[in-house]
Amino acid sequence: MAVPTRSQITPGTTVNIVLKEDQRSGTLTEGVVERLLTKSSNHPHGIKVRLEDGQVGRVKEIL
Repeated sequence: MAVPTRSQITPGTTVNIVLKEDQRSGTLTEGVVERLLTKSSNHPHGIKVRLEDGQVGRVKEIL
């Protein structure tokens, strides 16, 4: 499963992310993107975003 690129993610998109503390377990957290934090068009581990509730993580899938 390829991780989404920056162009596929916009503020308001519902996504599943992996939080820093969940990287080992791979536990996904669902939320709505508030802001994109990664400047490059893609990243091997996923684009880093801030969710509307303030959590920060890397996007693994778009819902």
